[in-house]
Formats: sequence, C-alpha cells, structure tokens
Amino acid sequence: MSGHFAALDAADFPAFEPGTVWLVGAGPGAPGLISLLGYHALGQADAIVYDALVSERLLALANPRAERLYAGKRGGKPSEKQADITLRLIELAGQGKRVCRLKGGDPFMFGRGAEEAMALAARGIPFRIVPGISAGLGGLAYAGIPVTHRDTNHAVIFLTGHDETGAVPASVDWAAIATAAPVIVMFMAVKHLASIAARLLAAGRDPADRVAIVSNAALGHQQVLEATLATLDTLPADIPTPAIVVLGPVSQYRGALDWYVGPHRGAALG
Repeated sequence: MSGHFAALDAADFPAFEPGTVWLVGAGPGAPGLISLLGYHALGQADAIVYDALVSERLLALANPRAERLYAGKRGGKPSEKQADITLRLIELAGQGKRVCRLKGGDPFMFGRGAEEAMALAARGIPFRIVPGISAGLGGLAYAGIPVTHRDTNHAVIFLTGHDETGAVPASVDWAAIATAAPVIVMFMAVKHLASIAARLLAAGRDPADRVAIVSNAALGHQQVLEATLATLDTLPADIPTPAIVVLGPVSQYRGALDWYVGPHRGAALG
C-alpha cells in the first residue's frame, strides 16, 4: 500500500475557484471520515469557516495558510447568529477567496447548509455541496448500531429534537411519527428527550422500545447509554453532548457489532 494515497496527487479533482464557497460535510467526528472531495477542499481553501463539532485533528489537515474562522453554535452557550455566519461567507467570497464552509456531519442533514446555499445562490455566488457522513448513519455505525436491518425495519425516520427557538419542534406530528417507522433517529434531542418520549408514549409507542444514546460519536471518548422508552429517567441527567439518539429495535445488534473498542479508540483518524 506504499504510495497509495500519493496517487491522489494526480487525480482530476474539480477546481476550487476563487470567489466560490464549498459547503463541506466533515462527518460525525473522526477526521478519517471526511470525503476525498472534502479533503481536497481543505487543502485548497483560503478561508475555512468551521463549526463547533469540527475537530482540531481534522483542521490540522487543512491548508496551513488558510484563515480559520470559528462559527460554532452549541445549545445553551453563546453562539453566532446564523445570519452573521451566512454574511461572513458572502463577504469572504466577495474578497475573491476560496471559502470552505466546514460543517459537522452532512451540510443538508439538520446542518443549515440549505439556508446558507440559498443565500449564496441569491447573491450569485458559485457554490458546491460536498456531502458528509451524517452522525445519524456513521455515528450509529461506530456504536455498532445499523440504522436498518432487514429483520427489524424497512423504514427509518430522522428528526431534530429542537427548532430554531430551542424548543421541541411544534410542527412535528408526534402522533404520526410514533407509529410511522420502527426506527427513529433523533438529532439534538437530549435536552428534550423526556418530553419527546412522553409525546411518543402518548401516541402509542411501545414503552419497551429500546433507546440508545451515542455521545461524541466516532471519537476516542465516545460513550453509549442504553435504556427503554419507559426507563429514560434512570439515565444520568448530564448526558454528554453532542449526542445522537436512536429509538427502535436496531440497537439490539450492539452486542455482536460493537467494534469500536480497544485499539480502535486510539486511531487518530478513526
């Protein structure tokens, strides 16, 4: 395998033109889960506007001359307003810079990437979307949880646990969600998990349904907590975040598929 990655030096990557913005998914945590196009963008960028969930190990792979601009938003902590972040992207592109907007997970999976891209499009600023591995897929995989298995589910629902105000989304039809799919994957739901569980139970969801909470997915300090929908109150009150929550039978496979242990936890790239 010697020199294998060197073959990419001559690869025909798309040009990252000055004055353009690439919205890049960084993946769920481990630096090695970024895509080849994402890695290319990091190496070519003049400015990198990155989220709170982007690791320093991933940023270490970027162009050392690139300007790095933190734009992290975490619940309950002082955060930049989305409008200010979007304006920054527009201004940097207007300065003729190659702008890499680096977002945890996937830009279009509860990542506000569509809003940023719409604003760029309205200003006539060229952009490219570089999809990333969503925590709702890759984060669960690192916990030994397949998001689907033909013996348990042929459907899955992805939802966010809070809206732009920080409250439980009022627009979600919880009665419909409760019975629409055997597996529900929830982003940013830890804060309101008890309230969400109550809504699902009231709508007829089985109290014995499995729940798994994967904190700091795909990182060396990843942690997994398990309960049932009815016993969530037995879990610690201070569950680490960021966390992804999965409700449904697929967490039963963790016993056989929990591979991210031992020396795997020490691998720098994941």
